Amino acid sequence: MAETFSRGDAQYLPIYGGTTDNNSPYDSLLRLIRSHSPTSSQLFSYLALFVSVGTFLFLLGIAVTATAIGSIVFIPLIIVSSPIWIPVFVVVGGFLSVTGFLLGTLALASWSYRYYQGIHPVGSDQMDYARSRIYDTASHVKDYAREYGGYFHGRAKDAAPGA
Repeated sequence: MAETFSRGDAQYLPIYGGTTDNNSPYDSLLRLIRSHSPTSSQLFSYLALFVSVGTFLFLLGIAVTATAIGSIVFIPLIIVSSPIWIPVFVVVGGFLSVTGFLLGTLALASWSYRYYQGIHPVGSDQMDYARSRIYDTASHVKDYAREYGGYFHGRAKDAAPGA
């Protein structure tokens, strides 16, 4: 193991090939660089971040290029056939909206039915916790208003003594 030198709280390894003079600007610069250099796990995480961001940017470039080329190729076809597409989008959009709202309503009705029957569907414990928190907060506010309500009414008269 290499010999360590210390000055105060900081310990550092000697810089081989240099001097052990602590006042040398070269040595102090190297110590400063070493003290702020990342660890190997940080370097690996930076590398992984660089690779993943580069991959996503590459895929984004491919997607944008494909969208631009597809738009150039299909815009004339879409313009010519737009009298057909607009009613299709309205009908399909309306059908999907109605279907989605119907499924949402059925899911809500099913969950509510199971909750009120005591079957305890998914999320019912969070619902019970929220309901108890709301009830507790309301009761605390009511108690506070009863306790300090007379104080505020009495002070309202003193707010403007000349009135």
